[in-house]
Order: sequence, then structure tokens, then C-alpha cells
Amino acid sequence: MTDTTTRQRPKPLARLRRPPAWSALAAGTLLGGLLGGAYGVLTPVTYTATSYVVAVPTSDSTPEAARGFAQAYGRVATHLAVLGDAQVWAGVPVRTLRDHVRAATSPDAPMVAVSATSSRPGLAVDMANAVSRALTQHAEHTKGSTQVRLVQFSRAVKPSEPTSASPTVTTLVGASAGGLLGGLVLLARPRRTGRDDAPLRPGPSVPGPATAADVSGQR
Repeated sequence: MTDTTTRQRPKPLARLRRPPAWSALAAGTLLGGLLGGAYGVLTPVTYTATSYVVAVPTSDSTPEAARGFAQAYGRVATHLAVLGDAQVWAGVPVRTLRDHVRAATSPDAPMVAVSATSSRPGLAVDMANAVSRALTQHAEHTKGSTQVRLVQFSRAVKPSEPTSASPTVTTLVGASAGGLLGGLVLLARPRRTGRDDAPLRPGPSVPGPATAADVSGQR
């Protein structure tokens, strides 16, 4: 009786399953929402108040000249010469005014908008009105040569709502950005082909040494 030695073929290693395709999109959306919400909670709330001054031509000037000087006054509204006087009425240092006050002009109207931002609504109002007042006084000192005056058009009023984004908004923005990045990662990942999913087929069996010797002896 011929003994045959049977060898058990090793089983192929089980393939590691890749995470589903939508996992990158879900992870990016969740992480972006968490980061956006944390930013909205940790960032202090800010308020913005805006005052307006208008350039008025004298009898020896023209409206076109007033619009031109309004542009010039808008550029010097945050200079040290103006802020140095405004700090007395605002009750804050010049550095605070320089960091939190902005001036904007319009090419169609001889108007200057002075906006101030602060975590306290009342302080934002004081800073905007103080810079507008200092700017009109500087324009008054030079009206003999410019033939243009600056007049207070509208004083800043206390804002009722913050201008900074709420945590809800920052969460939605963060989730949208995270989802977009997750989608880009999903598009960039290599695609799986049909060959990758095909099971391994066993090759032709090779007889062991003992089996081969028995077969030769029988011959």
C-alpha cells in the first residue's frame, strides 16, 4: 500500500478591506464642522459702528473738486495727525484707533465713511465719531487753500447686532470646506479595478517528494 503525503496548501492572507468611498467625505465634513464651531465659540464677538462726513465745496470751488478732496481725506483719516486728536475724545490709545478704524470713500459721491470695530458697541461708536470729528477739524483748518469743507453727515449709532460671524455660521462654513476637501481626496484616491477584487485561483498542484517517488516505483 502506497503512502502518500498530502500537504495542506496555505490559505491566502485575507485582504484588508478598504474603508468605504464616502468615509473621506464624511470625515472631512465632521472635522471641518468641529473646527468651524470651535472658531466661532472662541473668537470674541465684535460690533461695528460707522459715521459719515461729506465734502462740501465753497463758492470758489466745484463739486468735482469736492469729490477729489473727499478721496484725499479718506486716505488721511487713519493717519497719525488725525488719530492723535481723536484719541482724546475716544478715550483709547492711537494704536487702538489705528488697528480698529477704517475709512472708505465712493467715486460717485463726496463722502467719507469712518467705521470702527470693537467688542463693546459703545466704544465702537465713540471711536467712529471721534475720528470723524478730528477729520472735519483738520479739513476746517485747510479750507482756505482747498476751498472744500467737511461736514458731519451722519453720526455713528450704537449697533444692535454683532458683525462677527456666529458659531452656527462658522460651523456651516467649516463643514462645507471640510466636505469639499474630503471630496477632493475622494477624487484623487486611486480607483480599484476588477482584477483587484477577483479571488486568487489555486495554481496547478505539485506533488511532494514522497508522492513523486511512489509514482516512479509503481512504474
